[in-house]
Amino acid sequence: MLTVDFDRLGLRPGERVLDMGAGGGRHAFEMYRRGADVVAFDMDADELAGVLEIFGAMKENGEVPDGANADIKQGDALQLPFADDEFDRIVAAEVLEHIHDDVRAITELVRVLRPGGTLAISVPRWLPEVINWKLSADYHNAEGGHIRIYTDHELIDKVTKAGRFNNGLPGEAMVFEGKDYAHGLHAPYWWIKCAVGVTNDDHPAARAYHKLLVWEIMKQPKALQYAAKVLDPLIGKSMVLYFRKPEAHA
Repeated sequence: MLTVDFDRLGLRPGERVLDMGAGGGRHAFEMYRRGADVVAFDMDADELAGVLEIFGAMKENGEVPDGANADIKQGDALQLPFADDEFDRIVAAEVLEHIHDDVRAITELVRVLRPGGTLAISVPRWLPEVINWKLSADYHNAEGGHIRIYTDHELIDKVTKAGRFNNGLPGEAMVFEGKDYAHGLHAPYWWIKCAVGVTNDDHPAARAYHKLLVWEIMKQPKALQYAAKVLDPLIGKSMVLYFRKPEAHA
């Protein structure tokens, strides 16, 4: 279940790409399939171990093009262990809403992105997230949970400003290139979960809707594909913003 549109990101085979906050690796796996040189980065060593295992299985099963490479790296988003301008493309999907010092994390993403490179950031969309917070305090008060709700204007402002003074030198602002919404079918599921209890997976409504989502992911029926296209711009749970680092960036 992908959130980022890699065609819109401009991903090409052979490019060096970073999946920051990779989690279970869903975006890293797709970038690897497309022939990229992938680094899956996260703080969770156990999740990264699972990602590395799947990278190996993908290679062994012939699921990736010749020359594609993939590895993992554990560390802190506030101090990325990579050189300036190292990556052609960066994905940070559903991670900034968990980080207290999000401005510093964004500055690090801009630092390691090469001039001319592109960045995709996804976060929970404002309206579906506000509904979740109002329905359930447990939804966001859990350890490691969401600590803020972004508007598109706030996040665009934070990312574009991050390029104006980076690496201790004045530079050009990151260029905002557009936004998408994703996972419109998933927003009602979380509204149900928050209404009946976020851990109450056995509630009939939550269980029934979960079966619908599994059907969507596994079978991809045409009816649900069409429903998603209609619902994504209306109530898509995720907002995806695309940026480009100017060629003349200092």
